[in-house]
Amino acid sequence: MALTKADIVEAVQTEIGFTRHQSIDIVESLLETIKRTLENGEDVLVSGFGKFCVNQKRERRGRNPATGEDMMLRPRKVVTYTCSGKLRERVNGG
Repeated sequence: MALTKADIVEAVQTEIGFTRHQSIDIVESLLETIKRTLENGEDVLVSGFGKFCVNQKRERRGRNPATGEDMMLRPRKVVTYTCSGKLRERVNGG
C-alpha cells in the first residue's frame, strides 16, 4: 500500500500534535515549496532522504507504441529522484 498525502497529514497531526487544519497547511506548504523549486529548474535536497533533480532531455526519435509509427519526441524536462545513502541502508535493513 502506498503512503498518501492524507497519511502524511495524519502522521503530522498525531506525532507532532498539530490540529488537522494546521497539519494540512504544513504538508501543502511543504509540497508547494518543493514544486515551485523544481519548476524553477532548481534541485531539492532533503538530507537523509534524497535529492530531486530537474534534468533536460533533448529531442529524440521515438515510436508510437499503438501504431508503430516513428516520431520525434520534443525536448522536455523530467524530475528524477536519487535516495540518500542513509535511506538506502535503512530500507535494506542496515
